[in-house]
Amino acid sequence: MPGTLPVAYVGRVSARIELEEVRKAYPDGTVAVGGLTLTVEPGEVLALVGPSGCGKSTTLRMVNRLVEPTSGRVLLDGVDTATLDPVRLRRGIGYVIQDVGLLPHRTVEANVATVPRLLGWDRARTRARVGEVLELVGLPVGAYGRRYPHQLSGGERQRVGVARALATDPPVLLLDEPFGAVDPEFRRQLQASLEGILADVGSTVVLVTHDLDEAVRLGDRVAVLSKGGHLEQVADPLTVLARPATPRVRDFVGDDAAVRLVAPSGGPSVVVVRGDDGGASGVLDAATAIGALRRAADDAGRPAPGGDGATARG
Repeated sequence: MPGTLPVAYVGRVSARIELEEVRKAYPDGTVAVGGLTLTVEPGEVLALVGPSGCGKSTTLRMVNRLVEPTSGRVLLDGVDTATLDPVRLRRGIGYVIQDVGLLPHRTVEANVATVPRLLGWDRARTRARVGEVLELVGLPVGAYGRRYPHQLSGGERQRVGVARALATDPPVLLLDEPFGAVDPEFRRQLQASLEGILADVGSTVVLVTHDLDEAVRLGDRVAVLSKGGHLEQVADPLTVLARPATPRVRDFVGDDAAVRLVAPSGGPSVVVVRGDDGGASGVLDAATAIGALRRAADDAGRPAPGGDGATARG
């Protein structure tokens, strides 16, 4: 009945997300997302990437009904979210946004406790869980719990936002450009932290980012959208980089980036060398590939990996 979360969804570590011919159009005729069909498997991290205006954030927000689809269906473990109370639905889904949205007059501890309290958790259970998730994001409650948002750095505020989203062990976690406002050095640190956090919690995750390297690092699969929310390709990160399925994907990935050093989630750094035909002419372990590339760069008088033509990350 409306207002009740699906039984299969309650208490799950993760949930399947299915978008079936989902479309979002506005009264002025603008189509933000047009007929998108996509499945995110339980426990998977799916990164949504694409140029500005391709409907990434709109797609994300249709999962928790911050944006209502014009047509089509969004399912959680087979249950149409349109049949659920939207407030209860959102309280069962973790949501992290770029500007965090912490309540400035509340302490870190109180901010993280927001949803557990709304769900009626008792004080002891709430306090214990707040301590757990703050520890998980590297902000021990003893040191940070009684601070206010204005007393934190941008990276620390972002971590609090992640902790708040994880406070009730949500089976679904939505990340909308979570590190977009953080400088590059902190961004890399937060990405590394988030990798471990996501591995620990096991939630189904949809990550919206404009940063291809971030998508490759964090995503089990990458979905590339084009203008109007059309799905161009969905595949594991290395396949997207080495074998772009369409010209739009090739343009987004970068046709002139013949070599890209990447660190896929849960795996060692590898180098994808794209051949002239768009296929992978070599996928090597990092040590072997970097040595070969440095020798080639020296021979040609070009910058070595980490300079132009390659993106290096550990």
